[in-house]
Amino acid sequence: MVRRSQRKDPESLRKALIVLLTNFEAELKRDDLRGKVVALVPAHHGLRDLGSSLILDEAAPSARDRILLYLTKYPRQMIAGDELMVISGIGEWARRVRELRVEHGWSIASGVAIKEMLEQGELKPEDLAAGKLDTNDYMLLDERQDRDAAFRWNTANDIRKTKASVQDKILEFLKANVGKPVTGEELRYVANDKTEWARRVRELRTEEGWAVATRNMGRPELPIGTYILEDLHQAPPHDRRIPDDVRRAVLRRDGYTCLHCGWTPSEWNKADPRHLELHHKVQHAHGGKNDEENLITLCTVCHDVVHRDEKV
Repeated sequence: MVRRSQRKDPESLRKALIVLLTNFEAELKRDDLRGKVVALVPAHHGLRDLGSSLILDEAAPSARDRILLYLTKYPRQMIAGDELMVISGIGEWARRVRELRVEHGWSIASGVAIKEMLEQGELKPEDLAAGKLDTNDYMLLDERQDRDAAFRWNTANDIRKTKASVQDKILEFLKANVGKPVTGEELRYVANDKTEWARRVRELRTEEGWAVATRNMGRPELPIGTYILEDLHQAPPHDRRIPDDVRRAVLRRDGYTCLHCGWTPSEWNKADPRHLELHHKVQHAHGGKNDEENLITLCTVCHDVVHRDEKV
């Protein structure tokens, strides 16, 4: 039977560890490997007990609760897996992290997923207190619990099993959640943990014309590390060629606001699912360039009106 950590007063556990390690000096002098190992078992248990006792809050009685409390105490900071192992007091701490993410709806990203989002410009370094980015490092991106996460993970699991391409799997998942934020960790899972997933998401926006927005690309109110397919309408081919850095610059310049009606993403609702697009002041067909001077921000409703008027 697996031993559970015994949570006690940390100071008493510290003193007990000192005694155990002091007595271990005699074992080191003996030529008995098993004796040394057996003598270290209580110290090993004692270290686990001490780690799990650093949080004696009654609201965090389980290893999973302690991991969550620790992550919420240091949001948007890279936490090493070893820290979570210490505070949880168990060897299966990584499974508890997954449960928090998949079953309980906490937006916990791995260091690898964050690195891949940073590389594709979907995250800004200044948004994060990130150190090294490793597989066994984690970051709580949002302190708010997402009650719909379990349903999305089930959907992601079904799509993941299909034989479609990485990009097609991602698009199918985004379409299944159109108008709803999904996390980068979910998209990475859908893509069978392929490192190319973040690039494929960017290509859906820049090459295929799907309105995939992030905090850094049109929806500044979104939580860090989330994506949203704003609707099922693909942009015209010429609009797909606008570079991401130009798109970001225009949106920021215009304050993420439609320059015709003043609509902003904060007003989004299911009854009026518009989003922001970039409009060419001089049409692309007439030689208009994909640069900041020739682009303005419009909502999809106003954008459609402008193009209808141009045809009259």
